[in-house]
Amino acid sequence: MDLSSLNSATQVMQSAQNSQSSNAAASLKDSAANLSSQSTEDELKATLKDFESYFAEQVIKQTKKAMIPKDEEDGIMSQYKDLYMDKCIELVADKLVDDIGENLTQQLYEQMKRNYNIEDAEDTGKG
Repeated sequence: MDLSSLNSATQVMQSAQNSQSSNAAASLKDSAANLSSQSTEDELKATLKDFESYFAEQVIKQTKKAMIPKDEEDGIMSQYKDLYMDKCIELVADKLVDDIGENLTQQLYEQMKRNYNIEDAEDTGKG
């Protein structure tokens, strides 16, 4: 195998990891920026759930980084493993938020509702 093609493959994997991470952050930032007093409760809840998942994912990644020493290998298999682990961490974070994040989600939801003056669905039907 040509060494230059191995280096190119490693660069592609690193680029994919960086792109995936920055895309998630940009998507979350866009969702939050689109919130307003005209936002629905569902939009607000979806944005908050995405935020919680992203937050939990970052906490898990930092904990993993602090507790598990970085592999000495720097090859393409290490890159694949890192990409796979990032996806696993993302799924675990989503599951954590679904299973035990309801308390925090509800607190964030109530605060954001007050901040954006979003009325309850049953209040909007009254006239």
